[in-house]
Amino acid sequence: MSKSTIASEGVFPLAPYKSASQIDLRARIAAVRQEMGNRLLILGHHYQQDEVIEHSDLRGDSYQLSRMAADSETCEAIVFCGVHFMAETADILANRPEKLEERSGRRVNVILPDLAAGCSMADMAGINQVEAAWADMADVIDTERVIPVTYINSAASLKAFCGRHGGIVCTSSNARAVLQWAFERGDRVFFFPDQHLGRNTALKMGIEPSQMPVWDPYQLELGGNTDATIQNSRVILWKGHCSVHQMFRPEHVEQFRSKYPGIKILVHPECPREVNDIADVSGSTGKIIQTVRDSPAGSKWAIGTELHLVNRLKAEHPEQEIYFLSPVVCMCATMYRIDLVHLCWSLESLQTGHPVNVIEVDPEVTRWSLVALERMLAVK
Repeated sequence: MSKSTIASEGVFPLAPYKSASQIDLRARIAAVRQEMGNRLLILGHHYQQDEVIEHSDLRGDSYQLSRMAADSETCEAIVFCGVHFMAETADILANRPEKLEERSGRRVNVILPDLAAGCSMADMAGINQVEAAWADMADVIDTERVIPVTYINSAASLKAFCGRHGGIVCTSSNARAVLQWAFERGDRVFFFPDQHLGRNTALKMGIEPSQMPVWDPYQLELGGNTDATIQNSRVILWKGHCSVHQMFRPEHVEQFRSKYPGIKILVHPECPREVNDIADVSGSTGKIIQTVRDSPAGSKWAIGTELHLVNRLKAEHPEQEIYFLSPVVCMCATMYRIDLVHLCWSLESLQTGHPVNVIEVDPEVTRWSLVALERMLAVK
């Protein structure tokens, strides 16, 4: 679990910031950044709005940003323009025991500008639900031979669960290598919270769909499965998904291929199997960005991932034709909560020595989360 400081309005009430102009907010944010210098790191996830990305010192995916920030020797505070589980990971890495020792016990404050910035996928798997599922599985299979794997897009408590039970964390770029690691150590994988990443990765490894039952935490009997189904399993998938990537459908792919001959479809592996299977390229956010960067002028892409990222790629690569794969506006609504109002408020509060929305993960959860994360780092 993690705790957060109360967003006290006793120092700087949030309301006046809401009436400030965008020009004023940008200037005030810039002033804090200049005054704090390299003592401050503002992290901007790829899905953030452009006006937030503009003020970010580092831009990337959740784990990459946390790792880079944790490696800084001068940083005293991290403001994470992302969502809650990302700030937790940053706190775990930046304030791990060896880092605290290097700083004589001084913690790096990790701040989430708006505590309402969560992740619907991460919220689909609660620690109590996962522990209950684990106990139910033990009635029909040997859980000593089940390796739990949690996607980085999960609460710290789930990462700690994996650490305690011989499991590991994965990202969308190393999921296959992590599953291979897991199968070298057990007979089955329990994969959460995103069923699509788990399924798409396992299918490419030759695992049959019939060997990948979905565990529904709201079904009382074995997640809606029979004893035989669980006993026949290789990968037990949690019934979770990303609300953004769930929106892309096979008919969207067909429409673009019909309308734009020669166009290629580029999607994230959090998309459903029906889309992932017919895409030309499937890969992590980093792979999506690199694929576009490496493509020649005149290339045509329909990209199935978060809208702000697609629009940014379109602006950065005018020499290519880039389209958003869905006709429906599809953005990460919780990520969208981070705006200049909350960023400026949290920065000025920090500057005056009254930080708000500080994310601090419980030491025991940190300990076991690090075990799972370090196993991931050792995977080649």
